[in-house]
Amino acid sequence: MDKVYDIIVLGAGPAGLTAASYAGRARMDTLLIEGTKDGGQIVITNEIENYPGSLEEESGPSLIARMTKQVEKFGADRVTDTIVDVELEGKVKHLKGNHGDYYAKAVVIATGASPRPIGCPGEKEFTGKGVSYCATANFFEDFEVYVVGGGDSAVEEAMYLTKFARKVTLVHRRDELRAAKSIQEKAFANPKMAFMWNTTIEEIKGDGVVTSMIVKDTKTGETREIEADEEDGTFGIFVFVGFDPKSQLFEGKLEM
Repeated sequence: MDKVYDIIVLGAGPAGLTAASYAGRARMDTLLIEGTKDGGQIVITNEIENYPGSLEEESGPSLIARMTKQVEKFGADRVTDTIVDVELEGKVKHLKGNHGDYYAKAVVIATGASPRPIGCPGEKEFTGKGVSYCATANFFEDFEVYVVGGGDSAVEEAMYLTKFARKVTLVHRRDELRAAKSIQEKAFANPKMAFMWNTTIEEIKGDGVVTSMIVKDTKTGETREIEADEEDGTFGIFVFVGFDPKSQLFEGKLEM
């Protein structure tokens, strides 16, 4: 058997980095495993206001950079690998990766989540061609964009997009937002923000890129087609309707 760590932390988002820092600081023999890069969903977040102690402007990447340095300071080992199977019975846990096997007395599962799709026809086909789950507006400067959702993430990212887009319309299936009141106040005061209440996107259409979408009124059931401005030829759809946990690896291995 290879080296047996005191603890393996699986995932290097904010939760995983925090766990690795605490374990390392406690002088536990710690291994942090991440499949791609540190940060998880937070690295695509432009502005963070609700992190304790952050009085100045904070972004996802800047916060994660400091957390990563803290993990290094406390001496946790690092491995980049994708874990494909786990054996969690017994005193020594076994994690099987594409590049190796890892053993520990305890495992912290911090595997994060992935963006939840709308689930409508055309969404998958036009992902990266007008549909996005990350508010990167470079391709939509001076264009019109639509943001789907009503929570903190949707409203915050919609406001971020107003820095680039000509107009940002928030599409929400209810008649009021779920975001924190302080965030709502900023959104309602933003002159580039518009709101499409009681609305869902039923289908996304296009020819290489998004050119139109079918929306439905959740109260009346009526549908209509919204087409891209003739001069633009396309518009952006940014989806922020929640996240699904990346927990499939543990199905049948743990009580879910």
